[in-house]
Amino acid sequence: MATLVNPADISPRSVANKSDKKALLNAIRMTLGVQSPAVRLNTQTFNRNRYAATSILPDYDALKDRARQIKENAISNLPELLRELQASVVANGGHFYLAKTAADANAHIRDVLLRHEVKLVVKGKSITSEETRLNHDLEAAGLTVAETDLAEFILQVADEQPSHIIAPALHYSRERITALFKRKFTTDLPLDTGEELTVFAREKLRQQFIAADAGISGANLIAADSGSLMLVESEGNIRMTTTLPPLHIAIAGIEKVVPSRTDFGTFIELLPRSGTGQPLTSYVSILHPPIKAPSFAAPGKTPKPREFHMVLIDNGRSRMREDPVLREALYCIRCSACLNSCANFETVGGHAFGGETYSGGIGGSWEAGTGTLMNARFSELCTACSRCVPNCPVRIDIPWLNENLRQRMNFEQPRSAAKAAFGDMTGSAPEDRVAPLQKQFFGNYSTFGKWGTRFFGLSNASMNLPGARAFMEKVFGVDRRRTLPAFPKKTWEQLYREEPRSLPAKFRPSLVMLADVFTNYGAPERGMAAIRVLRTVGLDVVLSPAMPDGRAAMSQGMMETARTQANAIAPMLRQYLREGRKIVVLEPSSLAMLRSDFKHLLDDEETSRLLAQNSFEPLEMLWNVAQQQKLDLGRIFPASKSKHGTKLFYHSHCQQRTCNSATQTIDVLRAAGFDVVTSSVECCGMAGSFGYKHDYYDLSMAVGEDLFAQVRRADQDGGPRVLVASGISCHEQLFAGMGREVVHPAELLAGTAS
Repeated sequence: MATLVNPADISPRSVANKSDKKALLNAIRMTLGVQSPAVRLNTQTFNRNRYAATSILPDYDALKDRARQIKENAISNLPELLRELQASVVANGGHFYLAKTAADANAHIRDVLLRHEVKLVVKGKSITSEETRLNHDLEAAGLTVAETDLAEFILQVADEQPSHIIAPALHYSRERITALFKRKFTTDLPLDTGEELTVFAREKLRQQFIAADAGISGANLIAADSGSLMLVESEGNIRMTTTLPPLHIAIAGIEKVVPSRTDFGTFIELLPRSGTGQPLTSYVSILHPPIKAPSFAAPGKTPKPREFHMVLIDNGRSRMREDPVLREALYCIRCSACLNSCANFETVGGHAFGGETYSGGIGGSWEAGTGTLMNARFSELCTACSRCVPNCPVRIDIPWLNENLRQRMNFEQPRSAAKAAFGDMTGSAPEDRVAPLQKQFFGNYSTFGKWGTRFFGLSNASMNLPGARAFMEKVFGVDRRRTLPAFPKKTWEQLYREEPRSLPAKFRPSLVMLADVFTNYGAPERGMAAIRVLRTVGLDVVLSPAMPDGRAAMSQGMMETARTQANAIAPMLRQYLREGRKIVVLEPSSLAMLRSDFKHLLDDEETSRLLAQNSFEPLEMLWNVAQQQKLDLGRIFPASKSKHGTKLFYHSHCQQRTCNSATQTIDVLRAAGFDVVTSSVECCGMAGSFGYKHDYYDLSMAVGEDLFAQVRRADQDGGPRVLVASGISCHEQLFAGMGREVVHPAELLAGTAS
C-alpha cells in the first residue's frame, strides 16, 4: 500500500498543474491539512459581506444587466475596440503592443525594460502577469522584480502562486505569515500582530518604491475611446507603482477593453461589493497615461521623462471569443464572488480548486482557454450547486461552462470496448460512451434505479456481500465509507397508482407532479407525502411518468445523453401545460433543470421558456396558494400533531435557493407552528454524485462540517432539533454527518394533516 504524502510536505507550486489527476488529489490533501481554516474564514467573511453590500443596492439587478450588456457588446466588437484603443494610446503619447502569446508579451516587456537600463521593477497585483509568468522571464534576464501588493509580497517570499483572484494569500493565517517572515528574514521584531507584519512589509516595500526604475501594473478595465485605465485596490501600492517610476507598463488581457470611460461607473459599483463586500474600495484610480506630473527621483538623482507602454495580450482569448461556450468566460470582471460563494472553494481555496493561474469555478474555462484543456481538470470540483450564478455581477452561468469542460475532457479519454459496451447497456448516447466508467455509472442513474427497484431484494442484499463495496470503489469510484440508500420495494409511480383517488379540487391551479427519477427510485414515500400535502389543501394533483431529465448525465459532462433526455421529457411536460396544469418538482436539482438548464439543452426555445415559467417546488406552490386563498396553515397542518416534535433545523438545497424557492418552505413551516432554525451554508457538500466519489469523499465531508457544526450549535438550545432538508443528497449528507433521521418538509406536514 502506497504511503500518503504528508500534507505539510506538499508545496503549492508542485501541484499547480492539475493535468495529472494525482496532482489534484495531492492538492486537496494539502489544502485540507494546512490551509483550510484560513481559507474558510476569509472567503466566508467576503461572502457574508457581499450579501450585505448588495442587499442595500436598490438597482442591483439593473446594474448586473447593464454590466452584462457592456461586456457582451465589448466582446462582440472587440477587433474594432482594439483598433480604437491603439489610436487613443498613441494619440496620448504612449506606446501600444498587442501580444499574440504570453511569450510575445514577456519578450516585449523585457526588451522595453532592458532598453531603458532598468534594474528594479515594482509590480502591482496582476493576474495577467501570473498567466504569462512575467516575473520568471524578467528575473531570468537579470532584472529584480518586487511585488508590492502585500499578499503578492507574501507569496513572492514563499514562492507560491496565488490562491484567490483578489486576495492571493488568503490561505495564510497570521501565524503562518509570522513563521514565514521569521524564516526568510533576519529580524528581532516579534511580528505577532497584523499591524506589526504590515509595518514590517511596508518598510521593505518602501525601499523598493524609492529605488525602482519602472512600474508594472494590470488594469481592471481599459476605455477604448480615451486609453484610460481603471485600477481598483485596497492598499495604494498600485498608485505608487504607476506614479513614482518614470516608466509605466500596463499589461492586461484584451477582454478588459470596454468602449468608454463612462462604462467604468457600473463596474465601480459592482466590483468591490461583489469581491469583498465593500461599497467602494479604498483606492479607485482612473489613469490617463502617461501622466503629466514629474516622476519621482531619489535624492541625488535626476528625474527621468515619463513613458507609458500598454501591452495587451491575446494568448487564446480570440479562440475563446469564437468558442460558443468559452466566450462567456470573457465577460468575467475578476471580482471573486463565484469563489467566495462556492462551498468547495471555501474549504480548499485555489491551490486545490485552481490551476497554474486561475482558480475557482470560472478558473477552469480560463485555464483551458489560455493554456490546455487538461490543465482545467480541477473544474471537476465544481459540483454545479449553482450558488455562484446569482452572485456573479455579469450573470455568467459558470456550472454550464464546467459541465462542457467535462464533456471535452471526456472526449480526450481513450476509447475502449468496455466503456462502449457499458454505455450501450446503461443508456449513454453514442458520443458519451468514451466517458470513464465512473461517469457513465453516475450519469445513468435512471437505468440503475429502474433495475435496482425491480429487483430490490437482490440489489440490496448484493451490497452486503463481501467485497461488494471494494469492487464498486475500484471500478466505479464509489467510496466504501459512504452509506448507500436501499432501493425501495415500490417506486413512486407504483405507490401513486395504489393511492386512493383524491377528492374534487377546491382550488386552482391543477398540478402535475414530475416523477423525477431521484425520488421515484430513491425516496418514493417522500414523493407521496408531497402529493398528499397538496391534495389536503384542495389541489388536483396527478403524477407524470418517470423519465430522466438529464441532470445526472449533465453533471458528468455527458452532454449528448443529457440533451437527448431533456428533449424526450420536455414534450411530455409541455402536454400537461396544454391541459392547464402547472408543474411541481420535488427534487430541487430537477426543478433547476426546468427553470435554468433546459435553455441550454432543448431544441425548442418556447418550450424551454414555458417550462421555466410554470414549474414550482411543492411548498413554494403550497405557500402561493395559501396566500391567494388565505388558508390557515396552522389549522390544516398543526405542528402540535407532529410525531417528530415542533423544533426543527431546516437546510434548504443549494439549487432550490438559486431558484428562489427556498424561503417559502420556511414560511410554510412557521405558519404551521414549527420553531425553525435554518442553515446558512451555501451547499452541504454532498452535491449528488460528488459526495459518493472516492476521490472527493474527504472534501465532501469537510464541506459538510460547516453544516454539522451549525446543527450542533442549534441543538445546544433545548436539545436536538428535528433535521429537515429538501434535497435527497442533503438528506444523505446530514445523515452521514449527524447519524440522525432526516425528514422532508412535506413528510412533516403530511404527518400533521387531519
